[in-house]
Amino acid sequence: MKASKLYKKLEEDFDVANMNDDWSFMNLENDFITPDFKTKYMGLVLDNAKTINKVYTATFPDKEIIQKIIDRDETDVLLFSHHAMEYIASDEGFPFYDIPLSYLSEMKKRRISFYMLHTPLDNYSKYSTSVCFAKALGLKIIKPFCQYDEKTKVGVICRTSLERTEDFAELVRKTVGHEVKLYEYGEKTIKNGLVAIASGGGSYPFVASEVAEMEINLYLTGFTKPLPHFEPTLEFHRIAKDQFINVIGATHYSTEKFACIAMVDYFNSLGLETKFLEGKYSLKDL
Repeated sequence: MKASKLYKKLEEDFDVANMNDDWSFMNLENDFITPDFKTKYMGLVLDNAKTINKVYTATFPDKEIIQKIIDRDETDVLLFSHHAMEYIASDEGFPFYDIPLSYLSEMKKRRISFYMLHTPLDNYSKYSTSVCFAKALGLKIIKPFCQYDEKTKVGVICRTSLERTEDFAELVRKTVGHEVKLYEYGEKTIKNGLVAIASGGGSYPFVASEVAEMEINLYLTGFTKPLPHFEPTLEFHRIAKDQFINVIGATHYSTEKFACIAMVDYFNSLGLETKFLEGKYSLKDL
């Protein structure tokens, strides 16, 4: 498939022109990254192939993910990722890291392009992170929530047949395939059978306040660890405690990967062979 045609299709389907994002903290002072990405912070990051014969989807463009593609010794392929940077969970410091220049150079040599959608893939849609996670959990989606900005809602309100928070936490654990963290700040019974979900790094005060306003007492997100050096996470937990909202954390990676898995079907529908590359989760997020 002609690469420019594919990029245009992605821009139209995910309304890239009307979305906002910010990856200005990346190292953009190199000739590998496209000029458009340096101002728009989404879409085509590396324009290395004129034709795309195969697509790999991933949640983060970790070095291990890129190495998997390099080891396949393929050319004219596209790496599609939810994020623009590698993610390494830590109790302190910034968790995002630039793709090393040596990898960017190798990707250029091998004609491996890189396209990312962060806000556009979080935004409420068939392929959004929270929608895909809710579907993986077998929940009925009621409506979107979590007003990220004036154009974007990144979460979903869902109905569950489960009655107890610990049973719902067990459902999440089985779905993601690893341990999760339940902060029991409220009653053990799920109020009105409703749960709020915002995949990824959803431990921000405005989200907890929105959940409280809807009188929902169970909230599921990815990153939940209270960080002493990052006040928003501390305020998030203060609000959750004060409003008796139970919180479940299931890691940044595991709550967002289902959207990148679903994107396999999107690219397949365009006639492109596509494979999801499994990354890594970190329990340090919890």
